[in-house]
Amino acid sequence: MGDAGVLIREWRQRRHFSQLELASRAEVSTRHLSWIETGRSRPTSAMVLRLCDHLEVPLREQNAVLLAAGHAPAHPEHGLGEAPMAELNTALETILAAHHPYPALVVDRRWELVAANDAAYGLLEGVDPAVLEPPINVIRLSIDPRGLAGRIINGAQWRAHLAARLRREYDATADPFLGALHDEVLAAGELDHLGVTAALVTPLELRAADGGVLSFVSTTTVFGTPREVTLSELAIEAFYPADAATRQALAATARA
Repeated sequence: MGDAGVLIREWRQRRHFSQLELASRAEVSTRHLSWIETGRSRPTSAMVLRLCDHLEVPLREQNAVLLAAGHAPAHPEHGLGEAPMAELNTALETILAAHHPYPALVVDRRWELVAANDAAYGLLEGVDPAVLEPPINVIRLSIDPRGLAGRIINGAQWRAHLAARLRREYDATADPFLGALHDEVLAAGELDHLGVTAALVTPLELRAADGGVLSFVSTTTVFGTPREVTLSELAIEAFYPADAATRQALAATARA
């Protein structure tokens, strides 16, 4: 019971809310919230979910708070290979196929590769097979000299982009794995924060196998209003040509 209060307080502080602000948003008394945080009052499951909703606590961590308060998890979690996820897998396959000839991939909450289309796998030509042993972490793949790091032309700019994104994701989720991954990016080499700030969109400039340069801009897509843990943690990273030369090169590869 006390552990649930500690978790709620940690999330409140992470979101930079005072007790008064959170109590006002959740429409509870400051005294009751204080009692919950100190373990003097056991919150109902509805109260836990209400507080977590206002604190934007991820679904996985909401379940952890519920368990700490002595309640059953509210959000189901399934493996991608389980029957309830069949329609999700079909949707992901449809999205990836429709994006061809442009690269697209699906990653989980820790940036491990879930699926990719042929165009994305085509960018991995020449990568050390040892780096491609599953599970493949996409962030590590992009900063590893045996992976894509040696072919990323704007490496300092791209690393700064990755570091900023990982910092935001760590702040949002409190996942220590993401914090450690952020530190790995910092240790991988110089960061060009000014280059990221000056650009309208941070491109990924990649040297192709034939010596040409492929330039991409990326978008991230997540499922709207997910209530299942695995689904809430998936992201589709789609890459689009940033210039005509890249568009033509990808079209030519698709025709071949």
